[in-house]
Amino acid sequence: MKSIFITFICLALASCTTVRPDENLFDAAEQAILAAEAVGGDEFAPVEMRFAREKLASARIGIEKEKYEVAVYLVAESEINAELAIEKSRTAKSRRRVNELRRSNEELDQKMRATFGDEYK
Repeated sequence: MKSIFITFICLALASCTTVRPDENLFDAAEQAILAAEAVGGDEFAPVEMRFAREKLASARIGIEKEKYEVAVYLVAESEINAELAIEKSRTAKSRRRVNELRRSNEELDQKMRATFGDEYK
């Protein structure tokens, strides 16, 4: 009975310890940040980029302090923020292009009206 109790205590203590995450933990978040930078995240989504970098830095500190669960959570948040920056950048670029095309169409419309008058449509 005593050995069962000791075994139970050992198992309980072992389950409380956290295992150091894989060394590649930061890779996906770092790649997402690089991808966001490549598509203009610093210009079009500066807040999300700042959050992504700050959370990644905090995760590194968490690893140093052996707060592994928090570090894993922060890495995931960092990656999500970087991906959000990517999508916001793509959306902003698309919006910019649509506005350029709209202006171009308006200019063409004005030229056509100037050339053909009200008969143009």
